[in-house]
Amino acid sequence: MEQLLEILNDIRDDVDFNTCDNLIDGKILTSFDIIQIIASLDDEFDIEIPAADIIPENFNSAKDIYALIQRLKG
Repeated sequence: MEQLLEILNDIRDDVDFNTCDNLIDGKILTSFDIIQIIASLDDEFDIEIPAADIIPENFNSAKDIYALIQRLKG
């Protein structure tokens, strides 16, 4: 989780990813932010996020993103 938080903070250092749970629904992250996050996760965790998994429920919080990573790493 710590590695994920570092990635997220590198992309948007003005967001408290530890507590925020409406990153998408609250329009805190832009589509460009999401693209950056996906690319960083692909590189850092050696995963490929399928288009079907690029939904708000998987990106509304750091916890949701971490759960997605764990699921894709299998």
